[in-house]
Parts: sequence; structure tokens; C-alpha cells
Amino acid sequence: MHNKGIIAAGHPATLEAAELMLREGGNAFDAIVAAHFAACVAEPVLASLAGGGFLLAHTHDNQDMVYDFFVQTPRRKLPVVDQDFYPISANFGVAQQEFHIGLGAVATPGTVKGLSAIHRDLCTIPLERLVEPALILARNGVRTNPFHAYIFEIVQPIFSATDEARRTFSSEHYDQGLVREGDLLKQPQLADTLEALTHEGEALFYRGEIAARIETLCREEGGHLDRQDLEHYRIYKRNSLEVAYHDTTVLTNPPPSTGGILIAFALRLLYDQQVAVYKTGSRMHIDLLCKVMELTDKARIDTELLRSHPSYERHLLHPEYIGKYRRHIMGRAQFTRGTTHVGIIDQWGNIASMSMSNGEGCGHMIPGTGIMLNNMLGEEDLNSGGFNTWSTDQRMSSMMSPTLLLTPSGDMIALGSGGSNRIRTAILQVIINLLDYNMQLEDAVNSPRIHFERGLLNIEDGFQHDEIARLVEMYPQHKIWQDRNLFFGGTHAVMRKTRQFVGAGDPRRGGVAKIVS
Repeated sequence: MHNKGIIAAGHPATLEAAELMLREGGNAFDAIVAAHFAACVAEPVLASLAGGGFLLAHTHDNQDMVYDFFVQTPRRKLPVVDQDFYPISANFGVAQQEFHIGLGAVATPGTVKGLSAIHRDLCTIPLERLVEPALILARNGVRTNPFHAYIFEIVQPIFSATDEARRTFSSEHYDQGLVREGDLLKQPQLADTLEALTHEGEALFYRGEIAARIETLCREEGGHLDRQDLEHYRIYKRNSLEVAYHDTTVLTNPPPSTGGILIAFALRLLYDQQVAVYKTGSRMHIDLLCKVMELTDKARIDTELLRSHPSYERHLLHPEYIGKYRRHIMGRAQFTRGTTHVGIIDQWGNIASMSMSNGEGCGHMIPGTGIMLNNMLGEEDLNSGGFNTWSTDQRMSSMMSPTLLLTPSGDMIALGSGGSNRIRTAILQVIINLLDYNMQLEDAVNSPRIHFERGLLNIEDGFQHDEIARLVEMYPQHKIWQDRNLFFGGTHAVMRKTRQFVGAGDPRRGGVAKIVS
């Protein structure tokens, strides 16, 4: 194989950082660490050094491991009256979604420590070199493309919430407002921080000057975090969750996060359903997906209290429990915020599938660093029991689900998605497109999607109008979108098929893919 690998990512600059590492002889893990650093510069609404994420790593000698560097709840909880915590509305055009921001929404970040651990365990190139593409981007600037201009517009209330955020992300051509399409976004403070990290390592963030600045900011302005939160943060290495679907092995993110196990639950429900007997995009196909999404969400709610229990996984995926829900599907079928993802496969067969998020950001920058803090405690999808009901000092659950498909013929497909609570339904639909409908990778990613939750059916543009007309009679609570939208996730995917590489970047989230030769 002459090619060095395949990359799919959410921004050309993120992809280019990974590409450079593969060209220099690095492996998939070198490339994904470089990509994450670059995403923090080029995709600042979706990725941050003060966020968190997951890496599903598959090595060339068939070792699988999930690196959990997601956020941790604080060790102490301020009284509600003392918190800087308030709602804003993000406007998606057809739909609006409420997020809570402020320093009371900040959980303990894991990104810097996570990237350091991955580098120590799996990488071959010095960290200074892996950071360099991101550092250059921050110094010289990144040209704002249409997609990222659009998401800046969506989250304008967050990135305009404080003076330092407004200064960092202001337009170079307009006196008022955030960066717009065509603006060159330079981040000199972030460049200085990246350079300092290459010299001082993770200690700078968790025990040094940055930790001190986080503590002071939170103490003075209504945040929960202090030095103890940062000093005690740890990375978890977990075995991936494995489930069979037809003759394919699916590996995904295990508990305590919920996205992976809910995807596994949905696949178990569909295992004997012969999905492909229904034409893709037909009323019966979409109706079946709706029922699976509805029952998966019901199972999530039914087992909410078990989520932190060691037997949660065995209970939810137990055949008897699956059968109870599958009967509902058979009866129906017979009726005839800011998240991003990078996937990389290298020439040796190493696979890196990484999802990362900063929520949407809390509106506050760590002073003098160019880093926006996360708002994970203000994400409704991550706080299903209600805001301020979280337990202290626990790893937060997430819908992020870096996933790997291993087929009997030796094909390998790595995929993941952004999209908040739509992550699991986006990934599920791409898997079905690939394994039930035998679509090519790009078609599987680009095909229109639905999302059904709490009785509301969201329908993306692209389905046949006559099928939709009949479907909406069955689902009176519905919303029909006029185009493809980042609301439905951004499922970037890479594939090694026999001795060929294939990639697909989801256009809903500015995705790009490239074979590196």
C-alpha cells in the first residue's frame, strides 16, 4: 500500500495538521493528537483545550482501548444563588435550543491531560512537533469558512458574553459582532499558551499558572472549580463496548457514557428486523427508525438510576430486556453543542477515532490564555436529572461515541459525530446505511436523517415528498427542515477496504476527507 492513510475531520486546517504528521512518518495517533490541537484553533466553537473527549484506539496488533478524557464534576458545589449560571438561546434557524452558560457551568477539563496521555502511550513524534501546526495557525490566523461563520452566528450570545471573548473572536472588518465568513481569525494568546505547553507540559494546566488563573476566576465570579479539581483530575482507560450487528463487530464508547451503549441497544433491537426489506427513505423505513429511537430513549430514561451501577451495561443489553423492547418494534414494523470528530487510519492499520467537545463554551476565557472554558454543567443533554442536581467529583456521562466497525472481510470503518443528543441517532443511521443498505461510505454519510425524541419527529430535507406526506400523518408532532443542517450531527468517517482507503467528511458540519499519499 503506497498511501500513508486516510483522514476525515471537521475543518481543512484540522485535516492538514494530521496529514503533515502522516507524511512525516507518524502513525494515526500522532496525527490525531496534532489534529486535536489544530481543531482548538480552527474550530473554536467545537473544540477547546478546556473541554474533553474520547479516543477509541485500535492498534495494528489488534489492541483496542478507549481513552476517556471527558470532564469531571467539581469537588464542591456552590449554592445556586452564588453561581454565575444563566440561560441563552442558540438559533438553528428552524429550531432553537437553550443552553446555560457562565462559570457555574464549567466542569473540570480533561483535554490537555488526555492528549498528554495519548502522546505518552501511542505516539512516535515529539509533542512539540505535534503542537506546531496549531501554534502556527494561532499566530498566522485561520480564514473563517462559511460553516464556521454560521456556527459563530448560532452561538453569538456565548462568544459575546464577556469582554475578553468578544475581543478574541471579533470580526476584523466589522466594528460590531463576531468573525464572519472570510475574516482572518488570529489568536496570539492561544499561540503563547500552546508554546508554553510544549515546554511545561500538562503541569502548566493542572498545577501551574493556568490552574491558578482558573481558580481565581471561579472564586471571584461564581464558578465551582478550584485547584483541587484540577490537581486530582485523571484519565480513564477503558475497554471498548463490543456488540455484534449481523456479521460485523461494532466497538464503541462504554459506560459511564451513554451514547455508545444506546447505539448498541438500538442495534440489538434491530438485529433480527431485516431492515433492508423496506426501501431506504420509505415511510416504513423511517417509521421503524422512529420506533427504535423512541424505545431507546425510553430505555435510557427507565434505566437512568442504574447508569452509575456496575451492572448497567449487562442489564441494558441483556437478551430478556432487549426482547421486552424488541416486541414493540416488531408490532409496528409488521404494520407495513459545540462537538467535532476526527477519524484516521494509517498505513499500518492503526485506527484513531476521536470525538471532542467544549459544549458550546461558557462565555469566559481563562485570562490571558486564549482558551474558552466549557459549559458542560449547563448542557441539558448531560444533565437529564436537572441542573444543579449533579453529584460532586464524578466523571460526566456523554453522548459522544467514537465507533469502529470490523467486518468479516477485513474492512475497517471508524466514525463518530457531533450533535449533542443527535449523536447516537446520526451514527445509528450511518451504520444502518452501511450494513443494511450496503451504501458507499459517502452516500451513507450524506443521506438525509431524522431524529425522534420526546414525541417530536425532526425530518431533514432530502426524503421523497410523497413518503414524507404519508409519514407526517402518523407523527402529527413534526418539524420538516428545508435543508441539511448541523442539527442532525456531523458524522465524519474513514474506511480501509481491502487495500484501499475511503473517507467522508459530513457536509453538515464542514467535514472534509483526504487520502494521504
